[in-house]
Amino acid sequence: MAGWCEEAVALLRRPAVAEMAVDVLLCAVPIWAAVMIGLVVGWSWRPRWTGLLFLGLRSRLRLLWVPPGLGARRLWLACTALSACSVAPRLLSSAFRRCRGKHQDKLAPEDHAGDDGGCADGRAIFEGEHDTVTEKDLEHLLQLLDNKESGDTAWQNLMERTTSNMTYKAWRREPEEGPIMYCSRTIFEDATPELVRDFFWDGDFRLKWDPMLAYSKTLDEFPQNGTTIVHWIKKFPFFCSDREYIFGGRIWESGKTYYCVTKGVPYLSLPKKEKPRRVELYFSSWRIRAVQSPKQPGQQSACEVTLVHYEDMGIPKDVARVAVRHGMWGAVKKLQSGFRAYQQMRAENTLSHSAIMARVTTKVSIAGSNGPLDQELSAADKISNSDENSRAVQHGFDWKWLVVGGAVAAVCVLNTGLVGKVLLLGAARRQARK
Repeated sequence: MAGWCEEAVALLRRPAVAEMAVDVLLCAVPIWAAVMIGLVVGWSWRPRWTGLLFLGLRSRLRLLWVPPGLGARRLWLACTALSACSVAPRLLSSAFRRCRGKHQDKLAPEDHAGDDGGCADGRAIFEGEHDTVTEKDLEHLLQLLDNKESGDTAWQNLMERTTSNMTYKAWRREPEEGPIMYCSRTIFEDATPELVRDFFWDGDFRLKWDPMLAYSKTLDEFPQNGTTIVHWIKKFPFFCSDREYIFGGRIWESGKTYYCVTKGVPYLSLPKKEKPRRVELYFSSWRIRAVQSPKQPGQQSACEVTLVHYEDMGIPKDVARVAVRHGMWGAVKKLQSGFRAYQQMRAENTLSHSAIMARVTTKVSIAGSNGPLDQELSAADKISNSDENSRAVQHGFDWKWLVVGGAVAAVCVLNTGLVGKVLLLGAARRQARK
């Protein structure tokens, strides 16, 4: 018995099984909502004689009793209990943090500024050295591009798409500690690295093409090295609160290759609130360079963008994994259309203030082409082509799980009622006659 329990626990800990469970729950929520709405509407339009029937059968109703076997009510109660067990620790921890924060607020003075008032606003943090984003962050990006911080985890193929003027590939890696890490490589046809750099740096224009971005404002700028402090608020689905980002950005230039680094930074003049929830662990950086066009060999008329991204959004990994997988291609298509609109706008000689700041870069000399990451991602592509689970992730939803889940749900539901038993008996008789 103990060995069977250990095997069941090990099976549930697998990422593929967890993803399937989240997919099933996400698909089951609208189904149960539709069932509840149908019950409410049907009960409101019921004939009068059903009231007498209800009075006669009221003594026999057993709402809380669940018969032995895997019934629909037992399955529903089990899912509800699992959801409550997963949510209860987070609610308790958040309540504990809230109480502890209130206690600290009572003990600490209301004014957190120094005696000279030097921390009255957020800018005082960065005055002097202007080292919000430093060379250490650039080294961290280079190590990720050189694949020196992968540990024992390998990149897994997530998506591969191609359009008439864009090629997109995405991978993910799940470290033992920390959030899931994503890497993508986008090749824009008929684009220059300078134009792509300005596009990614323009937060005001991003409001026009990114539906998730609800608010964008530049808090501080340092013309000495081009560092900027930006405040974002992103929209999340109805079951999650919006997320708030305060990050610093800086660009390094090595030849015609640009390394754009953004990471989360503190900012005292904007204290954290309950809503929107602030994302403190945030790292999103790009390597932008000119490459040969896949459709025009021998001509460097294309631009390659290699993105390395990870953040702690405060969402369970299984839910975040499913959400990213299902929403990634839609976000990439909006990115593509937004870039072409920006390209058309720049053709009219319109230069925004963000584009002017993007031209303030720090010159460095970086040798090598960062080949280890390319080799690792190529190996991930080969493995994914031969791995059935990776193919399921690459092409979207694996429909065989939907068929199996639907069959199990149908058997569970039909097995709990008299009509279901009659239908199953009739089907068995027809099969016997054949």
